[in-house]
Formats: sequence, C-alpha cells, structure tokens
Amino acid sequence: MVDNEGTAVTSRRRHVARLALFVALLAVLFYLVAVRQVIDVEYIRGMVASTGPLAPLTYVAVSAALGAVLVPGPLLAAGSGFLFGPALGTFVTLGATVGTAIIASLAGRRAGRESARGLLGPQRSERIDGLIERGGLWAVVGQRFVPGISDAMASYAFGAFGVPLWQMAAGAFIGSAPRAFVYTALGASIGEFSAPLAYSAIAVWCVTAVAGAFAAHRGWRSWRASC
Repeated sequence: MVDNEGTAVTSRRRHVARLALFVALLAVLFYLVAVRQVIDVEYIRGMVASTGPLAPLTYVAVSAALGAVLVPGPLLAAGSGFLFGPALGTFVTLGATVGTAIIASLAGRRAGRESARGLLGPQRSERIDGLIERGGLWAVVGQRFVPGISDAMASYAFGAFGVPLWQMAAGAFIGSAPRAFVYTALGASIGEFSAPLAYSAIAVWCVTAVAGAFAAHRGWRSWRASC
C-alpha cells in the first residue's frame, strides 16, 4: 500500500514538473517575443515581400510559425493587410491562423497531454473527453471571439486537453474570421490611408468583443454545470 501511494505521489510530481516546465517555456517565449521583441517583424515582412508572386504563401507559412512562438497575432495580421490589402490579406491571415493553431495544438498535445490526464485522473479525463467530443469545435470557435486571450496560448492548452486537430483547424478558421478581417483591414488602412476601412474594422471588432464576452460567460456557466 505504501509503495503504491509513494508511486502515485512520485508520478503526480513528475506530471506537475513537466507541465510547469512547459508553462515556463511558454512564458520565456512570450517575454522574448512580445516584451523584448527579439524578432524583427519589419525585416521578415520585407523578406516575404521580396519573394514576389509567392509572397502570400510564404507569409502564410512564416506567419504560422511566428504565431506559434507567440509573436502577437494582430501584428502579423496587420502586416498581411499592409502587404496584400484587405481582401487577399484576410485569407492570408486566416491561413496563417489555422497553421498556428495546428502547430501549437500538436506541441501542446505532445508536451502536456499525458501529464494533464495524469493530474486529472481517469474519471475527469473521460468526462472532459466527452465534453470535447460534443463541443470541442465550438469551444475553439468561442475562444477566438473572446478578447484579450492569446490564440496561440489557447491552442497549446486545447492540444494538452486533447482537442482533435480537425476541430482546431475548423474552429480556428470559423472563429478567427472576424478578427482576421479586423486586424488585416487596419493594417491595410495604414497602407491605403483609408479611414472608412479603419472605421469598418473597428465596428466589427466592437461587435465581436461584445459577442465574445457574452459567449464566454455562457460557456463558463455551461462548463461548470457539466463538470
């Protein structure tokens, strides 16, 4: 009995240490990229523009990787709008957003899935698996509407909880569409000096923020009731 209890405690500590290390790594990435700004986004934007006709596809791939290392999404989306305009730029931003969601989800699943299930225990894990199966897609969609939450950070968390990749990709595409237009249009309005475009983007952002706050409140109450 003592051996079993000791093994359980040791296993729990290992899971906690693994998750703590993963969170610490993300915190360091956030500090380096968002605070210290060690990545020169302006330089990368110029490098992408130099690829000519392949620039949109290049920007999708580069921006997806940069988003996964926590370069702020609005900054990347604004760069897309500045380079490609509001129409093409929005689709470029959405492609990059889906790419970031897939990369971050895969990393979160690999780094934290086992430890998350170990800490939650089999019963809670099965309950959460059921919730994800029924509403994982709409959880991803709803998170994208909530202002102030890092999409990449949320994707890491969704991956750790085992949200399937197809739900991550589809949810990121659906839920990110309004904000992709907003930030891309704001970037395009800087390049085109278009005040109406900027006002339209701000209006969409306001509507999205209100809808996101309402959805987050409803979703949290539903989650608490289910758990």
